[in-house]
Amino acid sequence: MSSFRPEYIHDIPRYWAAQTPDAPCLHENGAVISYGELWRRIEAARDWLAAQGVGEGDRVMVVGENCNEMVVTLFASSLLHAWPIQVNARLSAREIDNIRDHAQPALVLFTGHVSDVAAAHGERLGAQATGCPVFDAGMRVVRAATPPQREPAGLARSVATLIYTSGTTGAPKGVMVPHAGLTQFARISATRDMGPADVAYGALPMSHIFGIATVLMATLYAGASLFLRPRFDANEVFESLASPGVTILQGVPTMFTRIMAVAPTVGAKPGAYPRLRYLYTGGAPLDPTLKREVETLFGQALHHGYGITEYAGSLFITRMEAPRADCSAGYIVEGVEIEITDAEGKPLPAGERGQIRVRGPGVMLGYYHNPEQTAEALLPGGWLNTGDLGYLDADGALFISGRSKDLIIRSGFNVYPIEVESVINAFPGVRQSAVVGRTTADGNEEVVAFIEMQDGAELDRKALDTYLRESLAPYKRPAEVRTVEVIPTTASGKLLKQPLRALLD
Repeated sequence: MSSFRPEYIHDIPRYWAAQTPDAPCLHENGAVISYGELWRRIEAARDWLAAQGVGEGDRVMVVGENCNEMVVTLFASSLLHAWPIQVNARLSAREIDNIRDHAQPALVLFTGHVSDVAAAHGERLGAQATGCPVFDAGMRVVRAATPPQREPAGLARSVATLIYTSGTTGAPKGVMVPHAGLTQFARISATRDMGPADVAYGALPMSHIFGIATVLMATLYAGASLFLRPRFDANEVFESLASPGVTILQGVPTMFTRIMAVAPTVGAKPGAYPRLRYLYTGGAPLDPTLKREVETLFGQALHHGYGITEYAGSLFITRMEAPRADCSAGYIVEGVEIEITDAEGKPLPAGERGQIRVRGPGVMLGYYHNPEQTAEALLPGGWLNTGDLGYLDADGALFISGRSKDLIIRSGFNVYPIEVESVINAFPGVRQSAVVGRTTADGNEEVVAFIEMQDGAELDRKALDTYLRESLAPYKRPAEVRTVEVIPTTASGKLLKQPLRALLD
């Protein structure tokens, strides 16, 4: 296995179909799909796609939620050197249509059998039965009225998938994710002692780089199996720990927040899940209160990492053999280089916060049909401007300060929302918080905090005010605190701050 170096993502399931065809690959609705059966379905779907006219350089869009058909279509498209585009069905009709108009796919598939919202999108667009022998009868398809223009062969064979970012404004941004990056990270990620006996929890959307790279590709590279769920349900997490016996639980921090919220109602107790051996979170900064609570419940380290859509797979990961007590994103992975720079691109010394720039095999090949934004992100020398802020400590561990666009400048001082959120999240009764900036009449910025309380808890504003005065410098303290029933998140579970900012207008 150590000598296995796949060139394309479809080489991964093909390898295990040849090596261990009867080994379990996907767990879905009580059934188990072996590696051999998965590959049979991939080849049948490839033949069906080809019969629909799909070829090298085409795009195949799937509006859906996690199911075996999404996995099959991903690899079947790759076999044809067409580009799969997995789009979360919970996006709005406007967002779905914008992505479709931008990507110009030859086919749009809808996983209506596992997703009522996918079925609704398909019905709205006049989708028909696919007729594909390995797809569920509830799958639907819309064919392009005229064959779209194909991408040139060189580019077509380099791109594994298009992932559309979850921006809230502006035109869609389709990230061209390279095969070279996904396959390399799958190999690196699988070295976390993963093997055929492992069962990974698979509710992270496959429309997200976390779901595709860290959950799907790494699991399959290791020859392990994946417990597929169309949607994340915190109660079902505890059920899956019992059957099929999930050993690897991965998710964004808000998923772990929800898990901790339901833990008392399901009677979760430390030591009750002996098969669970690895906990990992990424996709957003980790809060120390959440880390401590998760580790107490499950009796093991909550590992952490850092990655972005524009890089195929995590850039930094904490070490299996040496978990960290802090909320660092860990250490740089093989093949990645990093620079922390000032706004002009000048490297900063260790310990100073600045812009994070990276390069390596996972750097995107650009934003699809968007040369202007590609030029802003891809810098000379192969460097990618991540748009994130952070710093490296003396031993090379990375600490994320937040997105550069989220930075609040209060009276000339930098306020990093994650720092304020971490303090608020430690206050009794708070489930999670989101901090944003608001421009004042004099052009300054002030801090506004939105708080989601735990079930049955009420915010003691006077006690919170005292606590914040004791915990934060004056320029970091919120000028206003608002409670909300639920802090909005993206389909992948990241905090959505734009809707909160809109409440301030």
